[in-house]
Amino acid sequence: MHCTQYMAGSCRSCQWLDRPYPQQLADKQHHLHDLLADHPVAQWLMPVFGRESAFRNKAKMVVSGSVECPLLGMLHRDGSAVDLCDCPLYPASFAPIFAVLKTFIARAGLTPYNVARKRGELKFLLLTESSYSGELMLRFVLRSETKLAQLQAALPWLQQQLPQLAVISANIQPVHMAILEGEQEIPLTQQQALPEQLNQVPLFIRPQSFFQTNPQVAALLYATARQWVRELSISSMWDLFCGVGGFGLHCAGPETQLTGIEISAEAIACARQSADQLGLKNVNFAALDSTRFATAEAQVPQLVLVNPPRRGIGAELCDYLTQMAPKFILYSSCNAETMAKDISRLADYHIERVQLFDLFPHTAHYEVLVLLVHNSKS
Repeated sequence: MHCTQYMAGSCRSCQWLDRPYPQQLADKQHHLHDLLADHPVAQWLMPVFGRESAFRNKAKMVVSGSVECPLLGMLHRDGSAVDLCDCPLYPASFAPIFAVLKTFIARAGLTPYNVARKRGELKFLLLTESSYSGELMLRFVLRSETKLAQLQAALPWLQQQLPQLAVISANIQPVHMAILEGEQEIPLTQQQALPEQLNQVPLFIRPQSFFQTNPQVAALLYATARQWVRELSISSMWDLFCGVGGFGLHCAGPETQLTGIEISAEAIACARQSADQLGLKNVNFAALDSTRFATAEAQVPQLVLVNPPRRGIGAELCDYLTQMAPKFILYSSCNAETMAKDISRLADYHIERVQLFDLFPHTAHYEVLVLLVHNSKS
């Protein structure tokens, strides 16, 4: 992938861009092998990958510059700005959208936030595109509600220019820190869920719910999890840290007893909407802390699927899973280092199969799917 900003030294977010892509995959696979070196693996599967460019469905743009000439991109530590509207990670459809948004910022009088002076209102623009419908979700991250009325008054022009804008909201982030968003979300359109579909499974993205930024490879990840689970012929499962329900909704059959747990109420609302659309009756999604839920439950499912944040599932949940002793644990991780620590804590399980999914080309990051089987039940 060629990137003008990388060649100029302006942006080095893609730290591995100077490595040929086959070498990137090999290096990630080697890293994963090293992390699991102390654990026998019955089956290593080949890495799964997608496009090298134009794969991101989401842009997180720092807004800087002036209201008359805004810049959308990133800030260096010294405060200098880099405009990333031509970033090759984004689909071609994003560039003309960014151009319209720059004009809109000026029309609406949304003064970009100046970090050094702690002045201004507009901090970030968060843009998400549905790979299924082509519709867009746009979030304005503001320092306060001071410019909210101006923003709302100018929206009809923006919606006329970009009719694919289905979901618009304003997020209030008053803290003078590098925090992407705050707790307060103000809807600016009646529709507040962006429809997505992967492998014929309907999914929904709300403003404050997490969704994978590489839908092409995410679809392959979910499809693989579904295939592995179907081979196990299980009738009950938990989906912990379930997000919008992608894994559980893919893996659950019509008769499967599925319980999905996620701390984000927004994400749970999405998961329930998907389950209703699929007509699944034996499904319960709840907005709870995954560890607290699991450690309070007496009933043991046949399979526990975990898809935690980068910190992993931790010692408490590992200890409880060891006590529960479900027959299978399916672990999806975006941080193989914490996953390896968790697997070491699950000493009663062995690794049946492992597969790497490269959702993050040109970086050291990757996703990995691991099937663990209890030693006494294999």
